[in-house]
Amino acid sequence: MTAPTKPPHSTLPPTETAETAESVSSRGADLHAPVIDWFDENARDLPWRRPEAGAWGVMVSEFMLQQTPVNRVLPVYEQWLARWPRPADLAREAPGEAVRAWGRLGYPRRALRLHGAAAAIKERHGGDVPNDHAQLLALPGIGEYTAAAVASFAYGRRHAVLDTNVRRVFARAMTGVRYPPNATTAAERRLARALLPEDETTAARWAAASMELGALVCTARNETCHRCPIAAQCAWRLAGKPEHDGPPRRGQTYAGTDRQVRGKLLAVLREASTPVAQAALDAVWHEPIQRARALDGLVSDGLVEPLPGGLYRLPSS
Repeated sequence: MTAPTKPPHSTLPPTETAETAESVSSRGADLHAPVIDWFDENARDLPWRRPEAGAWGVMVSEFMLQQTPVNRVLPVYEQWLARWPRPADLAREAPGEAVRAWGRLGYPRRALRLHGAAAAIKERHGGDVPNDHAQLLALPGIGEYTAAAVASFAYGRRHAVLDTNVRRVFARAMTGVRYPPNATTAAERRLARALLPEDETTAARWAAASMELGALVCTARNETCHRCPIAAQCAWRLAGKPEHDGPPRRGQTYAGTDRQVRGKLLAVLREASTPVAQAALDAVWHEPIQRARALDGLVSDGLVEPLPGGLYRLPSS
């Protein structure tokens, strides 16, 4: 008989039993009030948090904020909502216009995904962002995180919303490690669900508050524990802030990468009102093999449309 394999390391406290889940929930209950009270006093006034933003504003912000800081998102967000205040407004435009309006936010495939989601919302839901998690998850370009975030932040639903900031707060406060794993694990999802307040309104508030705590106080570097409302209960601080002993956390490079070349090529196309000749694209990067690879990647991703005669434009359909 084959011996059972050892389970992989988990970020949850030791053994996942009903008793352990109950213990985690009990510990979490001690965190809810101080974190939410802190949020009530310290939350940033961001446009997607205002009532007038609506579910569409929340969805747009969630797409834009992935891997992009708030200060870069704010001006593009304001311009986007002024131009396309409802999903149907965006759906009526060519997808290339979404790429153009995305500007220099980076990762422009997000613009295409948001356009695709807007078109599906128009077709399937009469132009209104659905409030049901399963319906949100069924939209093109929307994953588990975005569906949970929109349901929670826009509609006050009870969902575990796990972004990088929340994962870091939970890793430190609950499991005593400096950083969470590089990719979200099933154990983290179970922990997040165990920490959710039972009351739906409180759960939605907790989701926003724990995210803000990670963004402003429990940051990746130079955390300000003296400002933290749960410092006295934080397992990592109480353990003496042990250093990270997992896989190295590598920062993302940009200069000289294909991503930089893709950005330069897209900048030419965004600024052009008519199709662009190959020669104009060739001028933005000196290395022809890398330049061709980047352009091929843009075409493959649907961000650039090749035309006869060696011309290129942003996608029209």
